[in-house]
Amino acid sequence: MESPIILDPKQTADSAVIWLHGLGASKEDFLPVAQILQNKILPKTRFILPQAPIRPVTLNNGFPMPSWYDIIALTTPREIKQSELDESSQYVISLIEDEVQKGIALNRIVLAGFSQGGAVVFNTAFIAYDKAVGGVMALSTYSATFDESLNIAETKKAIPTLHLHGSMDDVVNIELGKAAEEFLRTRGVKTTWHDYPMRHEVINEELQDIANWLVDLLQP
Repeated sequence: MESPIILDPKQTADSAVIWLHGLGASKEDFLPVAQILQNKILPKTRFILPQAPIRPVTLNNGFPMPSWYDIIALTTPREIKQSELDESSQYVISLIEDEVQKGIALNRIVLAGFSQGGAVVFNTAFIAYDKAVGGVMALSTYSATFDESLNIAETKKAIPTLHLHGSMDDVVNIELGKAAEEFLRTRGVKTTWHDYPMRHEVINEELQDIANWLVDLLQP
């Protein structure tokens, strides 16, 4: 894995947001958003923006691109290469543990992910990691690993989870996003849902909802 972008706040950090980009994208995609959030409303929050490795993606005729895991088919659920998803989750866990070593309390670490990055965040927070993070933000995403046999640990039911999706999303259908939210909500996880008249993108109204949610969660 390439080194992530790390935005250290000018003040002593007391919280952290680890934000994963989507398929074929870059760690710089959410850099302007992270800078605005840090400068305007979260002056004590460190932002970590990791980069997915370049690997062949079966769905795109094997063309190599930044990818957290190989997508084989757009089935429901997605057919994926599970070992690569697990590898990405372990990488995110290492970033979490780095923040803990720096003195950030686990309940003040938020995992965020757009599209494929969101699927990694879901898998990390609710399956791969044996501890409870402080929050999850799921942008225009789906779960590749939730199934009916999965039991959510009691400690993880308290993880605030923000779900944001476009009603006109033609890449990740909104029903997939709703299914992930419903899966968690019906198992006792504290979820918040917002949808917007947008495609597979991020708009200002959504960013305002993200800012409000992060302020409520991370400001003392």
